[in-house]
Amino acid sequence: MVLLNLLIKPGWVVLENVVQDRLGHELFGTFTAVLTLATIVAAVSDLGTTQLSTKRLAASASYFPDFFPTLLPLRAGLGGGFLALTVGLGWLLGYRNYWLLVLAAVAAGLLFTHYTQFLRGVLQAHQRFTTDAVLSVLERVLLLGLVLALLPLGLTLERFVAARVVAGLFTLLLLGSLIRRFYGRLRLRPRWPLARQVLRESLPLALITLVYGLNERVDMLMLERLVSAREASYYAAAYRWVDAVMMYLWTVLPLFFAKFARATGQSGEQQQLLWFGQRVVTVPLLLVVAFGLFRGELLFFQFGHSTPAEIGYMTRCLQLLFLNVLVHGFFAIYSTLLTSTDHEKPVSWLVTGSIVLNVGLNFWLMPRYGALAGAANTLLCAVVVSGGYLWLVPRRTGVTLPVRLLGQLALTFAGLCAGWYVLRTSAGLPWWLETALAAVWLLALVFALGVVRVREVRAVLRRRAAH
Repeated sequence: MVLLNLLIKPGWVVLENVVQDRLGHELFGTFTAVLTLATIVAAVSDLGTTQLSTKRLAASASYFPDFFPTLLPLRAGLGGGFLALTVGLGWLLGYRNYWLLVLAAVAAGLLFTHYTQFLRGVLQAHQRFTTDAVLSVLERVLLLGLVLALLPLGLTLERFVAARVVAGLFTLLLLGSLIRRFYGRLRLRPRWPLARQVLRESLPLALITLVYGLNERVDMLMLERLVSAREASYYAAAYRWVDAVMMYLWTVLPLFFAKFARATGQSGEQQQLLWFGQRVVTVPLLLVVAFGLFRGELLFFQFGHSTPAEIGYMTRCLQLLFLNVLVHGFFAIYSTLLTSTDHEKPVSWLVTGSIVLNVGLNFWLMPRYGALAGAANTLLCAVVVSGGYLWLVPRRTGVTLPVRLLGQLALTFAGLCAGWYVLRTSAGLPWWLETALAAVWLLALVFALGVVRVREVRAVLRRRAAH
């Protein structure tokens, strides 16, 4: 799953940068704000039923035949409400006529995408990770092909939005047919007592999803409304790469979400999962973040119509946002542990406080510093929230924090940056060779500082040989 996303997501980011360059910063900045609004509302449109169903299915196989005849129509009804709510909020925020139509089309595409994510929870809970991996990238692959086909024909915003809707609908229909084949046809029997029980259990998860969506994406919407569409476009160009890198987290962490949920009440097993997951999540991101800090300007090579000053500005935004990725790489797994073991409420309050801080700082600093303020505020809020995770985990779950491992990972990143700085300032190498040498240096640090031990690698190799 991770490999497929690593292959597809960068290609999509490069292509979307091309789209932004073709459409121009002003037009694309407003589109980004509209898409952000729809994404924030879509994130909470299922009221937490996606996460709840994944968690319950992982714990009990009977949840599917007992609850899904009610869940499926309930989820569809919530999706229709999401569409109406999104357009209504757009009108209240000042979008009219053409942009309201664009917002409605974007929201429809996201409705299909989020219903697909809901149904993918069935596959994840039943450990069908290979099929889930393919479906996780299928929509992007289709969209990639459609947009590539549109480039020589003449790319317009209307065609771009239509391609997003078509890709989302096709993926949803395919997944629906696969689930019917795997698990048989479900007769829909909506029962209000079950629906009420599901909504009562899922609302804490919905609040977490809402606050996370606001915390990560509200900056682009506020930039377009408070400053200008152009500033929102600059921020979007930088955040797009952040979103691509974070896809690694959002691909890996749901797997640990299901495993943590299955081990609820077994602190020893959760401890081992956390120790393993910390390394799996963090180590690859160290290299990516360091690349963004030292070679971030290379990620904007598609912007042939932008000035060097604009590219430099986008690079500074990227560097601040990549530090935000680093914080998430260290601490997002602690949020996964908490939310998968029925500690959603304190996490939601923690992130809600972060949103209040972020929005307040945005109102204060964005009119003066624009996109840079949005990036810096996002980083500060990530640090605050992560500190809260570290405080909550031992008190709520009984799992001991891997303090030594965290220190080893911090030293590894510091050593990587020191080595990359020497390469960058004194070696004069091509960027690709410089990056390759930095990767080798990271690998050496990982073993030298004890993040991964040689005997662990040998044990894995022996197990594979035995099979």
